[in-house]
Amino acid sequence: MMHMTFYWSREVTLLFDSWKTDSWTSYGLTLLACLLFSIFYQYMEARRQQFQLLSVNNKPSSAAAATQTTIDTPLLYPKLAAASRIWSAARFAGAVLFGVNSAIGYLLMLAIMSFNGGVFVAVVVGLSIGYLVFRSSSADVVVVDNPCACA
Repeated sequence: MMHMTFYWSREVTLLFDSWKTDSWTSYGLTLLACLLFSIFYQYMEARRQQFQLLSVNNKPSSAAAATQTTIDTPLLYPKLAAASRIWSAARFAGAVLFGVNSAIGYLLMLAIMSFNGGVFVAVVVGLSIGYLVFRSSSADVVVVDNPCACA
């Protein structure tokens, strides 16, 4: 039976029927996996944002005319050779990174939905450590285009 409230037990089924813990060792390894997976999520999100910034900064020089439009309206993209940029390698790689990171985020969400208190704490601590190490730089970067609730 699935728990619908938080519980504190070493017996948990996580994501798959075959991933069950029945001892303190397997439970500890599961919590360690959740912690590391959460840290990896923050690492991948930081790399995706850096890749996005690099691809935006490497626009062709014809984008100089649209600089004022970009500054005035940061949520609107200038329509400069949009058809040629849709299938560029940088956009494709960015889409792949976004997909992978979204999948990781949703798997973490499903792990938390096991309602095990230890799993919840491991994921939150892992996300916090990952954010501290990979994403809390002194330069604040604003990424506007992320509609995913898991990011």
